[in-house]
Amino acid sequence: MTKKFSHINKEGDAHMVDVGDKTATDRQATAQGCISMSAEAFDLLAAGSHKKGDVLSVARIAGIMAAKRTADLIPLCHTLPLSKVDVLFELNEAKQQVICQTTVRCHARTGVEMEALTAVQIALLTIYDMCKAVDKSMVIDGVRLLKKTGGKSGGWRAS
Repeated sequence: MTKKFSHINKEGDAHMVDVGDKTATDRQATAQGCISMSAEAFDLLAAGSHKKGDVLSVARIAGIMAAKRTADLIPLCHTLPLSKVDVLFELNEAKQQVICQTTVRCHARTGVEMEALTAVQIALLTIYDMCKAVDKSMVIDGVRLLKKTGGKSGGWRAS
């Protein structure tokens, strides 16, 4: 079976996929990524002592807002009625990393993978923005989809 890109039509042009005939189902996607930083920046973040304030609270709100606005950022994404966006952070002191994991849910005709991935990216970029005065060499890395459920293709989990 040959897989095709759904956002390319028969003429080879980009187009928005018509999901009008699809059945709405419960859908969920989880994505993850991390940002690595200097010990000084990490310690300030962990202590909640950055000059700009509570970095993780602001990044959490940024991630939620980003998930809700994904269709405004990714040209061919559909606007979805999101029912839940969770943005969680884990601090890895040994690696001076903040790991961000997002889970997005909806009942719709298309999936929420892009919303989960967008939420991770924007939450991590917000951390970068809030900490860059202390460390401009921070690295955002490993952003990927971990799993998804729902829809015609069913569940999927990263190996």
